[in-house]
Amino acid sequence: MSSTSSNALVRRPFEGIPAERDLVAMRQLIPAATMTATTAKEHGGVDVVLATILPMAWPAVRRTDGSVILGVQATYPGGDLSRGIGQALKQALEAEPGTPVTTVQLDEESPRLQDLLDLTGDFPITVHDSFDFWVDPGAERTAEVEQSIKQADESIMATKPVEGLPHAYWVDAGPKEHLRWVLDADEDKVIDAVARLHARRESGVGEGTKYVGSFRAEGLTIPVWDLPTGFGAEGVEKEAEAFRTRFEEALCTEEPLTGLERRARGGIVARQVTLR
Repeated sequence: MSSTSSNALVRRPFEGIPAERDLVAMRQLIPAATMTATTAKEHGGVDVVLATILPMAWPAVRRTDGSVILGVQATYPGGDLSRGIGQALKQALEAEPGTPVTTVQLDEESPRLQDLLDLTGDFPITVHDSFDFWVDPGAERTAEVEQSIKQADESIMATKPVEGLPHAYWVDAGPKEHLRWVLDADEDKVIDAVARLHARRESGVGEGTKYVGSFRAEGLTIPVWDLPTGFGAEGVEKEAEAFRTRFEEALCTEEPLTGLERRARGGIVARQVTLR
């Protein structure tokens, strides 16, 4: 178990988990999604569902079948998000089936998520258009439950993963559509890559698209593009192979930036936003 203090700030909390980039997307970008995992054998091999958010913003629920569902977007104490979620999982594993974890209590022995999960799993993610996953498989779907889910569903912005761009998500934000791509490359190299492409007028994904800035979230960089109305996830997918090729080529380039690229970089750096 990590000896890091429960209050120590961890800039990249999900590092070491194979699904790090999708977990960051679930924490910061996706309204409704689930990811399946299991605890390590020494922790019982229990089925775990990581969800974007749970009813009442609970951190966790021990379901009636003994499995656990965790709320990645819940509020957690301390400076290490992984330790907060790990402690929620620990408390859920100790709770009676059918019991929610409403408050997370950290101490110096609180485990990180990496300490409890089987890190050899695939961690598949599913993006949903409903919060139906809130319902315990062993619970009755009452009219009250259905109404609560229906009301929550109204807040969901349409979001889809993009085939051909791993860990990228299209979102319909109402007046605009966006592409958000979670990258684990060094932030400066990502910005340099965008600058190189921007100087060549190739920083867009396709016709009518525009690079607009980037987020910093849980230690990773998330470039963002505006898309024309109606472009859709399908439009991104049509351009994905060519765009990914030129972006990765720019990312791998070691040559110093040209004067034009440095000027482009200056404007790009000013458009970064840190998500908490």
